[in-house]
Amino acid sequence: MKYVCEVCGWEYDEEEGSLENDIAPGTKFEDLPEDFVCPLCGVDKENFTEEE
Repeated sequence: MKYVCEVCGWEYDEEEGSLENDIAPGTKFEDLPEDFVCPLCGVDKENFTEEE
């Protein structure tokens, strides 16, 4: 599953994770820390939408 930041378009892919942000491949979006913010624009998880 992929999640896209509604503000800047940064994409989080659960299969790939985000190694540059110390998020291991396979990490589910809901398992990201509560204080996770978009690495590009700084908005919180509530500003991401699920993409098929």
